[in-house]
Amino acid sequence: MKRKTSELRGMSTQLLEEKLSELKKNLMKINAQIATGTIPENPGNVRNIKKTVARILTIITEKKKEVPNKKANE
Repeated sequence: MKRKTSELRGMSTQLLEEKLSELKKNLMKINAQIATGTIPENPGNVRNIKKTVARILTIITEKKKEVPNKKANE
């Protein structure tokens, strides 16, 4: 589930947002399992999902900041 940052940076913003949505749904499902007392299949995966979500959010923010800078330089 863990993705390399370089792989994520190569994706378009739309693709990143779709991946983010998918990861958040997966995380909600795992959190629901934990809340009901069920042990998730891979408890260590929760941490990886959270880190990947943070990476994607960071990259999306960076890409949004790049767009105005490119227009200002032209």
